[in-house]
Amino acid sequence: MHTIGNLARRTGTKVQTIRYYEQIGLMPEPGRTEGGQRRYGDADLDRLAFIRHSRQLGFPLDAIRELLDLSDHPDRDCGAADSIARRQLREVENRMARLEALRRELERMIGECRGGTTSDCRVLEVLRDHSECLADDHDAVG
Repeated sequence: MHTIGNLARRTGTKVQTIRYYEQIGLMPEPGRTEGGQRRYGDADLDRLAFIRHSRQLGFPLDAIRELLDLSDHPDRDCGAADSIARRQLREVENRMARLEALRRELERMIGECRGGTTSDCRVLEVLRDHSECLADDHDAVG
C-alpha cells in the first residue's frame, strides 16, 4: 500500500493534483485507514503514472478520461485510442505552426532594429501596432 506522499514522489505528481484527479474521477476514491489516511494500491500507482505520462504528452483531461476508459476495457478495439492520439498529434502540429509563426515574427522585429533610442525602437513600434495583433490573433497560441 502507498500513501499519497509516496504516490506523489513515485510519479512526480503533486499531492494536490492527485486529490484533484480524485475529485474529477480520473483516479478512484482511495481506501482509507481507520485514521482517515488515504491508501493506494499498485493499480492506483499505475493509473496515476498513465495519467502523468499522458499529461506530459499534452493530452487534455477529457482525452485522458477516454484513454483510461479504453485501458480499463482491454477487449475493445484500439482504433479509438489511435484516433485520440492522432487528434493530439494534429493539435501539437497546429501549436508548433503557431509557435513557428511567432518565432519568425520575433526574428523579423529584432532583425529590423536600427539601434538608437527607444523613440526609434522597432520592437516597441511593432508592439504598439495593435492592428497587426488583432488581425493575426497571436494571443491564440496556447
